Amino acid sequence: MRLLWELLVLQSFMVCLADLENFKTRVRSTVSVRQGQGMVLLCGPPPHSGELTYAWIFNEYPSFVHQDNRRFVSQETGNLYIAKVEASDVGNYTCVVTNTVTNSRVLGPPTPLILRNDGVMGEYEPKIEVQFPETVPSAKGTAVKLECFALGNPVPTISWRRADGKQIPRKARRHRSNGLLEIPNFQQEDAGLYECVAENVRGKNVARGQLTFYAQPNWIQKISDVHAAIEENVFWECHASGRPKPSYRWLKDGEPLLPQGRVQIEQGSLTIRNVSLSDAGMYQCVAENRHGTIFASAELSVIAVGPDFSKTLLKKLTLVKVGGEVIIECKPKASPRPTYSWKKGKDILRENERITVLDDGSLRIVNVTKSDTGSYTCVATNHFGTASSTGSLVVKDPTRVMVSPFSMDVTVGESIVLPCQVSHDHSLDIVFTWSFNGHLIDFEKDGDHFERVGGQDSAGDLMIRSIQLKHAGKYVCMVQTSVDKLSAAADLIVRGPPGPPEDVTIDEITDTTAQLSWRPGADNHSPITMYVVQARTPFSVGWQAVSTVPEVIDGKTFTATVVGLNPWVEYEFRVVAANLIGIGEPSRPSENRRTEEALPEVTPANVSGGGGSKSELVITWETVPEELQNGGGFGYVVAFRPFGTISWMQTVVASPDASRYVFRNESLPPFSPYEVKVGVYNNKGEGSFSPVTVVYSAEEEPTKAPITVLARSLSATDIEISWAPPRENQHKGRIQGYEVRCWRHDEKEENARKIRTVGNQTSAKVTNLQGNALYHLAVKAYNTAGTGPSSAMVNVTTKKPPPSQPPGNIIWNSSDSKIILNWDQVKALDNESEVRGYKVLYKWNRQSSASVIETNRTSVELSLPFDEDYIIEIKPFSDGGDGSSSEQIRIPKISNAYARGGSSSTSNACTLSAISTIMISLTARSSL
Repeated sequence: MRLLWELLVLQSFMVCLADLENFKTRVRSTVSVRQGQGMVLLCGPPPHSGELTYAWIFNEYPSFVHQDNRRFVSQETGNLYIAKVEASDVGNYTCVVTNTVTNSRVLGPPTPLILRNDGVMGEYEPKIEVQFPETVPSAKGTAVKLECFALGNPVPTISWRRADGKQIPRKARRHRSNGLLEIPNFQQEDAGLYECVAENVRGKNVARGQLTFYAQPNWIQKISDVHAAIEENVFWECHASGRPKPSYRWLKDGEPLLPQGRVQIEQGSLTIRNVSLSDAGMYQCVAENRHGTIFASAELSVIAVGPDFSKTLLKKLTLVKVGGEVIIECKPKASPRPTYSWKKGKDILRENERITVLDDGSLRIVNVTKSDTGSYTCVATNHFGTASSTGSLVVKDPTRVMVSPFSMDVTVGESIVLPCQVSHDHSLDIVFTWSFNGHLIDFEKDGDHFERVGGQDSAGDLMIRSIQLKHAGKYVCMVQTSVDKLSAAADLIVRGPPGPPEDVTIDEITDTTAQLSWRPGADNHSPITMYVVQARTPFSVGWQAVSTVPEVIDGKTFTATVVGLNPWVEYEFRVVAANLIGIGEPSRPSENRRTEEALPEVTPANVSGGGGSKSELVITWETVPEELQNGGGFGYVVAFRPFGTISWMQTVVASPDASRYVFRNESLPPFSPYEVKVGVYNNKGEGSFSPVTVVYSAEEEPTKAPITVLARSLSATDIEISWAPPRENQHKGRIQGYEVRCWRHDEKEENARKIRTVGNQTSAKVTNLQGNALYHLAVKAYNTAGTGPSSAMVNVTTKKPPPSQPPGNIIWNSSDSKIILNWDQVKALDNESEVRGYKVLYKWNRQSSASVIETNRTSVELSLPFDEDYIIEIKPFSDGGDGSSSEQIRIPKISNAYARGGSSSTSNACTLSAISTIMISLTARSSL
């Protein structure tokens, strides 16, 4: 309720502070100005309290005056400024005043504005009518607003600057065509001399004002409540920031506190010595400067009580080892501080060289013996009373290390046990821990290498498995009981392969060699026996060992020359060290360096060619890899001459990636032999040529078409076509083979299937065709230059498709040494070829290929399978090809004299007659 009341009072107070009366109703005089002249209309706001904002209505509401570089409304005075009056400005102007707290609004009486008829005002320099004070005190963190506006003809431009040459703060914002400069969150560095410059073609004027920085006090350190025992000392300190620097004073219970006797005041610090009950109360630190005052409050409570052990009893049981030291704490609550005495059992305890009562009342016993065992009582006394508390002291035998870990020298990969065994008082729990190089070993996290072993409570041995180089260092076994703790340490030295060499440097490099140097890495307790140098280039697969001088680099040599490098290739090198234990990690790579250029040595491989178009000689080769080009500016020299001639023709191919050159000449005879060779060159000069090879110039395509083209249908899917070659004396161009084109009547010729033959073959088979369809076929001769003219087109219709229904009702009988198969006749559909006969495919169970019997009947005889089962299929055949096959039939090997089987279309089941006749039912799937 108190808070609600304060809020209501505060709101009422704010409303009372925010007030705005009405304008007086008297009529305002007409303002008469010349066109081009500057003008000021006064607002004259009515009596008010609280912050106001201003605007002007032009003629009638809601037409408000728009502020721009020519018109400005000051939010300090409410006046309207027009830098240069124009004819459009003629009218009535009304000042509108708004209270920002209550949002109430009042309108002043209108002021008419008319133009004089005595001419237009001439040009004149700016006259600053709105300017800020010479000194503008500005509080820290506030938004500082500076107004500046000038009258003039032409209309002046407004700009802002700092007189000290510093930049206007970047956070500053400019409003109303630069007439208002706003600096938000004002800080110390924003203070200074600011200038507003108004300028037109007739001149300029400057208004100046000093922005000074001030800050109300603000707490940096406050005071807080204190609970002090009687006769103690109390110290408070408060500290505040502000500009100017705040001063301090102190209040107690709202009254000024002056320094006297036990009370000392020094600026923001207050000291009260030997406090009494009368010092209790509310204290305030007051910090103030001319811009504000702030308060920090705290309460001092003074406590005066006799000794009380209810919350701080002596420890019921204290354990200590023989020869050790123990402190039995005695900390009762008491004010003022009590005096202390001690008893052992019922006897007063006297202090000596082993037994001391400390300043805080605690009892200290050093070099403890078994006789110190017993009960101890602390007695505390002040002038408010006396209290005591009792606890027991038990003395135990000390823990001793019987078997300590010892230093070892081991090799990578080995496993060891570091012993740690103790004798101790078995009535006490004992804990073993191990540390490695100052860090506790986490046996769960590092269980792959570390394990606690030893089944007795007096043993805490450490096993280290599969030792690595990283396991070298100091191991400490730590043993702790409730009365003592001790430790034993050992050093572990691990021998292993060498560490990586360091600082591999290329000291000198030529076209094929590189001089290297390095510094040795750690030998890991085994002397380095040798070094190996490896190299890598943009063209190699990973790092490769390289040849060096000396060939074998011993462990005491730290330089070597790498030989056998390729010229003009970027190399980086690394060095690997080895010792008797193994090969170490490689060094970091050296810098990249390119070998020097040299004449090219590798010539192009597989120089050949041929083909191409008429009047062309095509020469091809395999490009020389970049790593074998030996320098920049690499290219090829192509040389050729007619076979049997002497003079070579040469041309340069400048691209290192080129693998083909075409020589064109209309007089070039077709398919003529040429001797060809390809050389190389780079910036250093020309290399050698490849071996000479023979390449033929391009030939002419055949000029005549094949003759006597015939075609016939072999089946529903196959057509055979044959032809005769053109007569030798009637065509030009070598014939390498023939191209058959085949397309269905309802297809376009450009989509025809193409089948090529090689050499003198003059027939071909076209397969996978559609049954009962008309096809067109034609033949062309071809060679490397292309195809010749097409033969006359021939037409052929494929045969009807073969029967789609497989043989059904298959029955087999066996007698003596034969199997007799019978089946129903297959009838072809109207769109299928007539059945010409049947094919019986049979094989032994383990055979991969089947034998075939053709018959025009619906039965066949086979020899009896005595050793293995028969696998049999039956299918019809016709002019259109083979029809659908029956499902596979398995006839088991039969040892009796007679057997018979029937298809699933009969009602026979398996029976056994007196003469051992067996009937087996077989199922044949029909495919319609």
